[in-house]
Amino acid sequence: MKVTFLGTGTSMGVPVAGGFGHSSNDPRDFRYRCSVWVRTDKISILIDIGPEFRLQTLRSGIKWIDLLLITHEHNDHVAGLDDLRPFNYHQNQSIPAYTTETCMASIRHRFHYMFEPGKVPGSVDIDLQVINEPLRVADVQIIPLPAKHGGLDILGFRINDFSYLTDVSAVPDETRELIRGSKVVVLSGLRWGPPHPTHMTIPESIDVAQAIGAPTTYLVHMSSYVVHQETEDRLPRGIHLAYDDLTITI
Repeated sequence: MKVTFLGTGTSMGVPVAGGFGHSSNDPRDFRYRCSVWVRTDKISILIDIGPEFRLQTLRSGIKWIDLLLITHEHNDHVAGLDDLRPFNYHQNQSIPAYTTETCMASIRHRFHYMFEPGKVPGSVDIDLQVINEPLRVADVQIIPLPAKHGGLDILGFRINDFSYLTDVSAVPDETRELIRGSKVVVLSGLRWGPPHPTHMTIPESIDVAQAIGAPTTYLVHMSSYVVHQETEDRLPRGIHLAYDDLTITI
């Protein structure tokens, strides 16, 4: 199984519009909004679909999407839905999409023209469903991982031995047990400090990673003030910063 980090930045991207607070020339410090592409010999899965989705597909060479998983309804995780149109045309089929009940309601409201009776011709065709239980598709098992994003209930996803959670402020004990045994875990780590009401900081993510005990953990959803190499040098063994277009094999 291969995983490509399509984006590893916060909701505003890195650098933010206008380039404020950004002085790095390291390409690893330029971050699109968070998304990952998971594929095996039998299936191609996208987790989240943000504003740069079109650019991410061109950079990473995505040609087919069998399944879309959406962690939650915030704009940086759903704004690229319209760019699924060429995939619908090329694949000549609807794309199954799984998420929470609140996220499904939000998407149906915001992208009403995709779902209402007499939908706009040529608009995106997705089969939007709620996922509450593990799902077996092709050669993968997908386990939803409930987590908190401030006061919002969101999902991470475990796909075989890969567990992905972004935009989390807390990972419940029950979810940590679902993650345990993964070979690679991804957690969000906004910044070194101070604490944030809806996102774990890097020290908080380190604590969660060490409690789970996976061989390798990657951090995503870093702000403009997280410098890749400086941060990588400070992280404990087995914990790394992910960066855009990084591909790993599990």
